[in-house]
Amino acid sequence: MRMLHTMLRVGDLERSIAFYTELLGMQLLRRKDYPGGRFTLAFVGYGSEPENTVLELTHNWDTDAYDLGDGYGHIALGVEDIRGTCAGIADKGGRVVREPGPMKHGSTVIAFVEDPDGYKVELIELSSRADT
Repeated sequence: MRMLHTMLRVGDLERSIAFYTELLGMQLLRRKDYPGGRFTLAFVGYGSEPENTVLELTHNWDTDAYDLGDGYGHIALGVEDIRGTCAGIADKGGRVVREPGPMKHGSTVIAFVEDPDGYKVELIELSSRADT
């Protein structure tokens, strides 16, 4: 496994992209609108995604601002066999809170597990990774 990205919800996507790219020197790696879900994903980082962990900025079109703390989303881990990984986590007493399957507004196969404090960890099946 390896860490793929950390997700933050942002109220003003353009302002956030400018901050991370212009002030912190990251590059905008990709961006995609999901009209059916009324959100946009933008990925920024210091290098290409196959070799680096990046930051996912999620802008929900109908939300202008978040309370500090509510903006944190999840970390993501790439896995080869998502179903086997979830089964192994469950067998060891872990909590799978979203079973493996395609993301709601895309085709990438994802699942979510919770850590002991309730923080979400997204698992992404690497062979299906196209939308997230």
